Amino acid sequence: MRQGRVHSLESFGSVDGPGVRFVIFMQGCRLRCRYCHNPDTWRTDGGTRMYPDEILDRAERCRPYWGNDGGITVSGGEPLLQIEFLVELLREAKRRGMHVCVDTAGQPFTRSEPFYSSFRELCGLCDLFLADIKHIDSAAHRVLTGADNSNILDMFRFLSDIGKPVWIRYVLVPGLTDDDNALHRLRMFMDTLCNVERIEVLPYHNMGAYKWDELGVHYTLADTQPPTAQRVKNANDILKASPRS
Repeated sequence: MRQGRVHSLESFGSVDGPGVRFVIFMQGCRLRCRYCHNPDTWRTDGGTRMYPDEILDRAERCRPYWGNDGGITVSGGEPLLQIEFLVELLREAKRRGMHVCVDTAGQPFTRSEPFYSSFRELCGLCDLFLADIKHIDSAAHRVLTGADNSNILDMFRFLSDIGKPVWIRYVLVPGLTDDDNALHRLRMFMDTLCNVERIEVLPYHNMGAYKWDELGVHYTLADTQPPTAQRVKNANDILKASPRS
């Protein structure tokens, strides 16, 4: 059994999937999202090495609080960067009868081997994906995250093709992700998918800015204010509209 690099564990997550969740934050991420509130998870050589059983034994202690809807959520960082460990972790979690979510931005996704076979196995073990779409436009996505989004959108198509349930998350950042045209384009993309169970618009906040300072990294959105309630409603109205006929 292999070890994974774990940034931290949270016993009672309430915004990381259905019900109460035991959240496993994995270490390492290749994206550099300008609004990231966990830049301390970026380094791939950080974190604490842990075996799947170590993590799940801790999760078991919280299991009485999960009720019928709760379970574990593997987040990050980017958990797909450690996909072989992730498969082992989920395999053991399912053996224990746990509901499993994977929270991902999809950046490592590829249909090339060996990743593709591991991802397909992962999908058979995962009950629900919580997946970010940072921006629908490739150029804007690169400005926002430092990377292209073509493989990320391809991951969404693949998950739709196999009918794997997905909750989509979209962070609304004034001046970066709240353009109406981009929101409509994102709505049109989501209309091509058959597996989206929920869309969550998350208003931008700067509560993680202090971590950038601690790491000595310039936080470029220091002067950006959270979106107004009107702009949040506008995004929800567009993204949650009924699919076009």
